[in-house]
Amino acid sequence: MDALNNYLENNKERFLEELMELLAIPSVSADPDFQDDVFDAAEFVKEKLIAAGADNVEVCPTDGFPIVYGEKIIDSALPTVVVYGHYDVQPADPYELWDSPPFDPVIKDGKIYARGACDDKGQMYMHIKAFEALLATNNLPCNVKFMIEGEEEVGSSNLGPFIKENKERLAGDIILISDTSMIANDTPSITTGLRGLAYLEVEVVGPNRDLHSGVYGGAVANPINVLCQMIASLMDENGHITIPGFYDDVVELTTDERENMGRAPFDLAAYKEHLDIKDVKGEKGYTTLERTSIRPTLDVNGMWGGYIGEGAKTVLPSKAKAKISMRLVPNQNDDKITELFTKHFESIAPASVKVKVIPHHGGKPVVTPTDSIAYKAAEKAYSKTFGKTPIPQRSGGSIPIVALFEEVLGLKSLLMGFGLDSDAIHSPNEHYGLFNFYKGIETISAFYGEYAAAAKK
Repeated sequence: MDALNNYLENNKERFLEELMELLAIPSVSADPDFQDDVFDAAEFVKEKLIAAGADNVEVCPTDGFPIVYGEKIIDSALPTVVVYGHYDVQPADPYELWDSPPFDPVIKDGKIYARGACDDKGQMYMHIKAFEALLATNNLPCNVKFMIEGEEEVGSSNLGPFIKENKERLAGDIILISDTSMIANDTPSITTGLRGLAYLEVEVVGPNRDLHSGVYGGAVANPINVLCQMIASLMDENGHITIPGFYDDVVELTTDERENMGRAPFDLAAYKEHLDIKDVKGEKGYTTLERTSIRPTLDVNGMWGGYIGEGAKTVLPSKAKAKISMRLVPNQNDDKITELFTKHFESIAPASVKVKVIPHHGGKPVVTPTDSIAYKAAEKAYSKTFGKTPIPQRSGGSIPIVALFEEVLGLKSLLMGFGLDSDAIHSPNEHYGLFNFYKGIETISAFYGEYAAAAKK
């Protein structure tokens, strides 16, 4: 393994330069203004997979943005790892809150600052570089397939049809993903569960046009006021969601399971200080870690209506809108939750307005096994590179396609994330530590050896 370690050390600066190039491509899948850039990012990934030594690399078209596929089959008798990641990123708005331009990556205090640095370009690119290093030093011990998509941040709507149409090509033994976080740089962890998601938009419409708030105010319903009241009613004073049937399928953890979760290191004072808040808030009866992992939530992600320009304009708006997301836990179903939300939201609307609920995308929650060959191999890999056994930890985030992989391909996923919750993903000044980038490449490389050896037994 000396050759592998030497290769990783001798090429680390080039690896970083290549990542910086990728981060400079504004591949925002949600915004049509960046459509060409998303395709450019796909081409970049294709070129780097070819350079790393992958075969049959192609940019596979879909009805939306393409999926980059590549493979290296060294022996059909050996196990096959299917690597999943995404090259699209979240919108960078609001730009004025960034300390440096989001698509002009910079390194400060040992961290790369750019949109997508952690989610997911930095983490996805670790896999390409680990593969390159293993192949270049004749240390690749199993087959590898890459499936890198460009629509994860908008719901992966075209990934399902792609994997259904390519079941044979995507056949393997395990899905390997780095799109999650770990507890801390000195406390490695492996994600063992993800919350699901139901994401939708609501619209409240009042009068047929914006009205003068002096002439009509007090006599005609204000859609913004009504929308605020309706949203406020969706949660009670104990942080409990009031939609009938919302909790019917929620799996409650046992006392032992909750106690095991509580053993993960967590400093509430540091948590509050980092976020500059005086106190936390959430569902009564649960800890902060439980609220962000094993309990469902409902949050307003954006809200608008009326006049929001400079200065004053006294209008009573014609309509108001909001985007709402609900994080789900086993065994909740996103389609059912969307239906329950829609029925309830329409039922609480006053006669003075009309409402519309527009579903966007969703995904099912998953729990991954901790007794599998892949998980045990990952444990050994982390122990080698970090010097500590990783802690199993459920994540509050969602990767909707993990459940789809199991449903369509029959494959479990292994979630080896190297980001930190403090990396500001989806926020201004997103960043990813150089330590995490390099340690991720090293640990992924070690995983292949451990997994191939264990899979032979």
